[in-house]
Order: sequence, then structure tokens, then C-alpha cells
Amino acid sequence: MSSITRSGGQAAVDALQAEGVSHVFGLIGSATMEIFDALYDADDIKFIGVHDERTGTHMADGFARSSGHAGVILAGQNGPGATNLITGLAQARAAYSPVVSIAGALASGHVYRDAFQEVDQQALFTPVTKKVWTAPSTDRVPELVREAFRVALAPRRGPVHLNLPRDVLAGQAEFEPSSAPVNHRNQGVPAPSADAVTEAAALLASASRPVIIAGGGIKNTAGHAAATSLAEAVGCPVVTSPGHGDAIPHGHPLNGGQMGPRGNVVASRMVKEADVIVALGTRLGFNSTFYSYDNVNRDAKIIHIELEPTAIGRFFPIEIGIWADAVQTAELLATAVRTANARALADGWTAEFQAERVQYLADRDSQADESHPTQPSGLFKALRSVIPADAIITMDAGTLCLQATDALEYHTPQSLFTPLDFGLVGFSFACGLGAKLAQPERPVVSLMGDGGFGMTTSELSTAVDNNINTTTIVMNNRCWGAEKAYQRDFFDGRYIGADVSSPPFDKLAELYGAKGFRAETLADVAPAIEAALACDAPAIVDVAVDPDALYSFRRDSFTHRSTLDQ
Repeated sequence: MSSITRSGGQAAVDALQAEGVSHVFGLIGSATMEIFDALYDADDIKFIGVHDERTGTHMADGFARSSGHAGVILAGQNGPGATNLITGLAQARAAYSPVVSIAGALASGHVYRDAFQEVDQQALFTPVTKKVWTAPSTDRVPELVREAFRVALAPRRGPVHLNLPRDVLAGQAEFEPSSAPVNHRNQGVPAPSADAVTEAAALLASASRPVIIAGGGIKNTAGHAAATSLAEAVGCPVVTSPGHGDAIPHGHPLNGGQMGPRGNVVASRMVKEADVIVALGTRLGFNSTFYSYDNVNRDAKIIHIELEPTAIGRFFPIEIGIWADAVQTAELLATAVRTANARALADGWTAEFQAERVQYLADRDSQADESHPTQPSGLFKALRSVIPADAIITMDAGTLCLQATDALEYHTPQSLFTPLDFGLVGFSFACGLGAKLAQPERPVVSLMGDGGFGMTTSELSTAVDNNINTTTIVMNNRCWGAEKAYQRDFFDGRYIGADVSSPPFDKLAELYGAKGFRAETLADVAPAIEAALACDAPAIVDVAVDPDALYSFRRDSFTHRSTLDQ
């Protein structure tokens, strides 16, 4: 085909189409009008107009995590439009989520003149992305869009950012038709060495208390079958790192749930007492371990399997390090264990675990506090009874969401999207909207506190305008729960800035054209959520939760307070 003349904006949209992009999230602005004008003619791309670039980035993040494809966010304005992207991209980076961020930039001739809305966008995005580009000329636009997708989707995945100056977008150039993305992509991942697999199998055969920790390397690749196959071959429990509870289907008999300081007592004990630990696609990072032997057996021999070579052995000394894809390695290791008849001598350990797990789940229901006002454990029991098994669940940070992460059940990987180590509030609702667009056939339930939801209420109109029918459960305790707990436990109840006043979120939802429901008592919760799920509209369920039911998750951060007066 012959070359064609296109503006930089048209070339950018052509490149997005060549990448197979189906949705672009963004907020219109004068710096990128050429892109928006080209999107008008792009019938195969659905533009989702948002009210804030930050929440738009969370939508792109949710879309990417749910679909496995890159999510695209477009900030129409340079300067303030671009700066609003930072929090969302930092969140995507923490989750290794392939978000392609595009923003308008100052005209090339105005740089370094303190021009209107000038900010150094090249430097601005560097700490929160894998790579940043600023297009130097119109003819380079397709190349750099293609490069942005290539880098975002390359292992290990993550967000990238492309600045497109005003004059570059307005300029004209001759362009050849784009080649297929597959011609510019890595087609493989590192395979484990045969010797390392054999050595790992032998170590597992010698174990009496082995455990597998499945992390994002399993969850993000839907590698649950490989992880459970390895657990079955070895005959040992498999637990998950925090935020990745959906890495293993809830009903599998060897699944222990989430481990670590924010996990459940059974899974956490397995890791504290194991003699061999298979760290399968997990960094053993902060949320999993607090970097402390309080949460990992100091004497355990660790087999660390990671796609990111710099993560291997970073926080704990290891016995065997395997730089490779977690799923492929799990499959090969399971085969090696079975071939060598190297099943661990762990029947007693595993039977003990399974008995404890069954008892823990039974106690979780029987001991749930179903008193009034609504308590977290009673609320989570109600949620378990009503959330569909095939639901995608998104969560914020905050103490209620952190408790809910392991208290809920994930039957259909991939089903759980959280802020992970970035610990962000104001994430869940917007993430859920993006996830729903990626998988419209699945119900999406978003959990967050009243403070976090209050940050993002304007996106209710985005949901209504685009018929994005998710159900958001606002756990409303009228405070910033984590911080109020710290003030109670470590600062003598000297509360300041901890209480939150909000409008009735059910009524607010109705004003936006969504559906609103309220649960004043625990008995109201299940019927309200059932009605929300069935209403075929964006729905908010405002659940009143006891404001005194507070828990200090990060007690380690304030241990110094107990020694100040000594």
C-alpha cells in the first residue's frame, strides 16, 4: 500500500487501532484536539469520557488487569491534566499493570519559557512508569505509540507514558501502513534450567513441612492450574500472597487462602513453620512479609521462582533461585516431582493443615458478630452469601477492605483487584468500571469505605452515561478508619481529621441517574445487594458499619510510641 498524509493526531489514533485498542479512557483538552477529532471517526474504539484523569487511569488499570491487554488513558491537557495522572500510574506500577498513558504536551517552541501550563512532563512521569517518551516530530508518532505498547506489555509488565506536543499533533507527515503488533513483540518468556528444576524437586522431596506461596506471577497469568498441580504433586498446602487471593480457586482442598500479617491465621502459620517454601511468582515483599522473620520461618529453605531477576533473594536468603516464568516452572516442577516419585513426606503436615482450614472456615461463619450496629465480620459473612461465584471484586485500601480481602471467596480466577503495596484509597469504584468494560458478562462488585468513595463520586455519571453496570458497596463507618484506630491506640484518643461527613450515598446515586440502596442493619445487607445486582444499572449500596469497630493493621509502624516514655 502507498503512504498517506496524516496529522500527528490521526497517526496516533491509527496506531491505537493497529494495536487493537477497543477502549480509550480520557478527559478532553485543547492540547490533544487532533487526537479527539480522529477518535470521532474511529468506530472500533469506544471513548469513555471521565471526570478526573486519576480515576480514568484507574479505569484503564482495571481494564488492563481484567482483560490482559493494555489499558489506555488519554489526558487531553498538558500541565494539570498530565499531573493528575501521576497517582493512577503509580498505582498501576505497583500492580505491574500495562497502562499506556498519553498526554498532550507543550508546543516544542514554548519549552523552557515558563509557558502556560508548562511542567517538565518527561521528568514528571519517570518515577511512576517503566519508560517515558516525548515525540520529537510528527513522523515519529506511530513508532512511539507502538514502542509504548511494546514496553508496557513486555515482562515484567507495567505502565508507560507518551507525551505528544501540540505542534507534533497538528503537524502533517507521510506514513506507511502500520505492521501487525505481533511483529514487534517478544514471543516467549525465560524457561527454567533443567538442573534447577531437578534440584528443586529433590529439595521438595526432602521436606516434611513444605508450602507454596502463589503470587502475582500466578494470578496475573491465570496460572492456577499449574500451581495446584504442583501442590497436588508435592502433597502440600498452597497459600496466596495478599491481594492475590484469587490466584487459587477457593474450593481447592489444598488452598489455604492469604498468608502474611494481613492474611488468615492458618495460612500464616504454614509459612511461619514451613521447612521448605516455594515462592512462586511472588517477591515476598512488604504486604506478604513486612520483610520480617516474624512472618517467615527463619530456618526455611526457600525456592524462589520469579520472572523479575532482581526480585530473587532480595528480601530473604534463598536456597534455589529460578529466573523464569512461574507457570511454566510450576508445570515442569510438578512433572519432575511425579516422574521421580519425589512426593514430600508431608502427609501429616498437610492433613493437619486441611483440618485447621476446615475448622477456620466453619468458625469464621459461626463466630461472626451479627450484632447491631453492623460489625465487619457479620458484614463479610453476609457478603459471602450473596456475591456471585463468578464476580470480579475490586477493593480499596483501608482497614475494612484489608479485612475483607481474605474474608471473601474467589471462585473464578481472575477475580480480585486491589491497590496491593501502593495502599491507595479512592481506587475501587473506578477500577471496577474498567474491569466491567473488559468483561461485561461478569458481575463486578466494588468494595470501599465512605472516605474513598467520596473521592470518586463524580464518576457515577461516567457509569450512567456509558451503561457500566457495576455494584459498589460503601462500607460507611463515617471515618478514616485506619488513622482513627492509630489515634485511639497510640495517641491517647486525640482525634483530629479522622471523622468523615458524607451525604447519603444511596440518594446521591439516584441524583446521578444510578440506583441507590441503603442497609442500616445487617439484615438489610443481603437483600440490598441482591437488588443492586439485579437492577441492570450502576448501583450503590450504602452500608452503615459500626464506627467503633476499628483495627490497627500497621501496629509495627507505631511500636516506637510504646517506648517514648520509658
